[in-house]
Amino acid sequence: MNWSIALAGLWGVSANLLAMIPSKDNHWTRAYILIAVGIPILGYVTYQNGPWIGLLVLAMGMSVLRWPVIYLTRWTKMKMQGMKAADE
Repeated sequence: MNWSIALAGLWGVSANLLAMIPSKDNHWTRAYILIAVGIPILGYVTYQNGPWIGLLVLAMGMSVLRWPVIYLTRWTKMKMQGMKAADE
């Protein structure tokens, strides 16, 4: 196992441990920190192991941080609908 996969595994374990600790802001601060740390790790995994393993690690991260992904897709759909209405 190389360092990038080990870091991704450590990121996953720490994300799960952080999710178990109670939070006043519904874990959003921790989610922002995990995203900021996870993006370089994802790039490192993709660089060392190729795009397929990178996509697998991306899917793992998206399953852990599913609410930021859900809100991002809702926001994107809303913006796209607004752009479509402006074009008409």
